[in-house]
Amino acid sequence: MMKYPFPRCLAAVLLCFAAVAHAQLSIEITGAGANRLPIGIANFTGERIISQALTSVLRADLERSGLFRLVETGVEPLAESAPVNYAEWKNRGADALTVGSVTPVISGSDSRYETRFLLHDVSKQAVLGGQTYLSSATQLRTAAHRIADYIYEKLIGEPGIFSTRIAYVVKSTGRYELQIADADGMNAQTALASREPIISPTWSPDGTRLAYVSFEAKKPVVYVHSLATGQRHVAANFKGSNSAPAWSPDGKKLAVVLSKDGSSQMYRLNADGSGVERLAISSGIDTEPQFSRDGQFIYFTSDRGGSPQIYRIPAGGGDAQRITFEGSYNVTPRLSPDGRSMAYISRNDGRFQLTLMDLETRQTQILTDSGKDESPSFAPNGRMIIYATEVGGRGVLAAVSSDGRVKQKLSVQVADVREPSWGPFIK
Repeated sequence: MMKYPFPRCLAAVLLCFAAVAHAQLSIEITGAGANRLPIGIANFTGERIISQALTSVLRADLERSGLFRLVETGVEPLAESAPVNYAEWKNRGADALTVGSVTPVISGSDSRYETRFLLHDVSKQAVLGGQTYLSSATQLRTAAHRIADYIYEKLIGEPGIFSTRIAYVVKSTGRYELQIADADGMNAQTALASREPIISPTWSPDGTRLAYVSFEAKKPVVYVHSLATGQRHVAANFKGSNSAPAWSPDGKKLAVVLSKDGSSQMYRLNADGSGVERLAISSGIDTEPQFSRDGQFIYFTSDRGGSPQIYRIPAGGGDAQRITFEGSYNVTPRLSPDGRSMAYISRNDGRFQLTLMDLETRQTQILTDSGKDESPSFAPNGRMIIYATEVGGRGVLAAVSSDGRVKQKLSVQVADVREPSWGPFIK
């Protein structure tokens, strides 16, 4: 086996794979898809600790999706260049097999890793494809996520979401943190820490900015925060409340809820805070706007009819059309990436539950069995929905597939976790 030529980087590599117990989201899988695809992920060749750490991330990604069943591969590593005994893998029950290598590459003072892999179709005894990634020690986890995305897309036929990120708010004693983590809950970074509440984070369509509401000024103010630079600016700080930011699909505008003219009403403005336009006039409260994926409409929650229901209006303003009619409480509309479905929170026998509506047929499905759900957010491929709920009096995040079969729970030790927002695909 190849010896690791630059051990001083080993600590950095191990840290990039290790979890910091109090800061990371731990994920518990509580459900899986009905027909999972059996796949073998052989240990990659290379320095044992490094290669096994990478393959463990890869396996965890695929298993967490609920769409794959991992086949026992044994401890013997298999490089992408090694011949594959398809009959043996078929006997093990695998329909697909991934093999690969992680090789240190030294160029002057620069130390990197070259990760190669191949994906095999065991039944057809053919190579489906493969990739090569060059990454630093701290990027090896990212390389594993990219491999998982590749495998997912090749075998499932839609983009994988393992390289995406999620934003959420962690509340501990006297402190709020807006955190950003990988989709598996690891590599958490704090974008903002405050003694005052932080709510409603939402990703810009290109994933470079977050809009959110902070109470640092002792009132709700909307900010836009650049993730690359850490710089931010005020997007809405008018008299009264400024809340519920939502990005337009082109990332140029925000819909916000302002009470500067009386009750909470919806407005549209440029992302830099200029060009404020009122979208509707209502005798009730209009809130929680969400642009449709084509930018033509804004869905929102309103009690203009007496009880909270979901409506939509043209993005430039106009007459409102009611969308929900079942039940007396339906809030927080969130549109699927393909625009065909809407996730929202409905009240059923006193329980607040994540619900999915087919916007064409208006058929609905309750996706959860919990009772205090809030803040749903679709993964960018539409397969999963992350949301906040409560377990044992403590806020946790959970995720459920759009068919309700795959379920996960994400939590942080000794802290409340709320306000999740799933980021877009990384370009």
